[in-house]
Amino acid sequence: MKLIHLVLHSIFISLVCVACHTNTTNHITSPSPNTSFDQIEKSSIVQLLREREHLPMSERIELFYKLKKESPSTYDFDNEEALNFYGYQLLWSAKLQDAFLIFKMIVSEFPGSSNAYDSFGEINLKLGDKMQALVNYQKSLALNPDNFNAEDQIAYILDPNLKPENPADKFSKVYTAEEYLEDLDELADRLSKTHPNLFKFITETDFRNLVKEKKNQITAETTFAEFIWHCDEIIANINCSHTSVSGFYYEQDMLPTALSFPLQTRWINDQLFITDPMNNANKVQTKAEITCINGVPTMELVKEIYKHLPSQGYIETTKRHLFNVWSTCFIPYALDFPDLYTVTIKGISKPIVLNRAQEKRIMHNDPSIQTCAKNLCLDFLHQDSTALLTINSFNYYKFSNSYQYFKDFIDTCFQEINSKNSKNLIIDVRQNGGGSQSASIHLLRYLVDEPFTYYSKAEFEGKKEKIEGEESLSPYENRYDGNLYFLIDGVGNSTTGHFMSIAKVLKLGTIIGEELGSNQFCSAGGKTLRLSNTKLVYNVADNTHVSMATSLPDETGILPDIYVTQSIEDYLNKKDAVKEYALKLIHDDKK
Repeated sequence: MKLIHLVLHSIFISLVCVACHTNTTNHITSPSPNTSFDQIEKSSIVQLLREREHLPMSERIELFYKLKKESPSTYDFDNEEALNFYGYQLLWSAKLQDAFLIFKMIVSEFPGSSNAYDSFGEINLKLGDKMQALVNYQKSLALNPDNFNAEDQIAYILDPNLKPENPADKFSKVYTAEEYLEDLDELADRLSKTHPNLFKFITETDFRNLVKEKKNQITAETTFAEFIWHCDEIIANINCSHTSVSGFYYEQDMLPTALSFPLQTRWINDQLFITDPMNNANKVQTKAEITCINGVPTMELVKEIYKHLPSQGYIETTKRHLFNVWSTCFIPYALDFPDLYTVTIKGISKPIVLNRAQEKRIMHNDPSIQTCAKNLCLDFLHQDSTALLTINSFNYYKFSNSYQYFKDFIDTCFQEINSKNSKNLIIDVRQNGGGSQSASIHLLRYLVDEPFTYYSKAEFEGKKEKIEGEESLSPYENRYDGNLYFLIDGVGNSTTGHFMSIAKVLKLGTIIGEELGSNQFCSAGGKTLRLSNTKLVYNVADNTHVSMATSLPDETGILPDIYVTQSIEDYLNKKDAVKEYALKLIHDDKK
């Protein structure tokens, strides 16, 4: 099993509605908001099995069938995702025989599931039974022809000498022009058939013209690296943060180190600053502003790179954050992989030729923003009159039982906040890439003062009944009724957009920071697909989830009431200007 990183995550995949991903090619089907409301109210059969770990697995499975017969409506017996995840937890814990029995049971319970046979094939391989693995992978592929993981595993079993292609080997690989053109047509076709809102932010004419333009740029010498950059642009212009090639991990992995841009930089207020000279400390200084790279003005260069970066609607804060994470990778792609880099520094007339890179660098974290080790933190300030609740992720799912951890944490937090009679509560959702609607809803119920509906729309293939969030939700009795402040940024994506859109329209508090990377509208999901010739893997949103905040524009992110962002001085001095502004605002309001 090849686990594709969610959002995740990476910053990009932190930027991506992790809440809604469903992977068609890997056995771990990601948590989604597509679980029925009735199913959510049922008790977890997986939790019950976990509580019986002292019993042999065969007895736990007997209990499963006994309860299914005697109490069919009490437990979520039809929750394949939860059972599948349980099987992988056993596999990761090296309990192979137990995992085998669970995956065998899942195949029996869900005989029409490609994913079930894929997982069973993997445990067969782990146990050395290649022939049974082959049978199960073949069944999986027959049920889902898009399951390229099964396709690959079948090929590896039939030809033991066949090895997965190394990303580095593909960088300069050249396919035929015909193969590239076929793949571009296939990409456009699959996007059209899979994405439910493909032409929401781009007209069909503009989309088709862009594909035609990329096809016209294909030559007999086009490398795979150049091709993937074309595909990045086509996908980015859909303006959907849940549709991308790889979160740029693949592009980074196959880029030769020597071709990487040899400076760590940061794009702030339309200026490109050096934040780490790396192996060029003898040539340039930290905080110096770069005005040109290889003769291309930085404004022009960044504008070109932005064309290849996905975001929701027309939100540019997301693109800026993406650029700041992956700049050492994006600059080589945008400049067609030069052997050397020459930079022009503001105040210095003569261009500087840089040393070639000795390492590849990705800057995931903003050192000026203090994050939580466990993504959840509660602090008290001003002699307990101000509480600071940091939510770096909503990635807590009922599907995997992580939701209980989140729920217990939030419940305890509000007990403590209310017991201390804190008059101010700051909720920091910066760097939050999204997650489960269950977590978002649970937090909101402590903040609202009247019943609300979380979703105005939830559409996905196979939906038969309402899901959690479509029913009216009531505030908790011990809700917080003090002054609320929200800290947001361009990283905040997906479920964070749903959460903040509701906070915005219900006027729950003062919003501080920059434009959020998302809003109430979310083309989520989706399917992981692969092009036939180049084997390029890409992810496409395949469902739609919209919060109740339909009065807000779909093109922009949730806008702050007070715009505050980090300057280069703040960044280098590790000063959290957004949080400090909120604390100063609270302090000034006391006067």
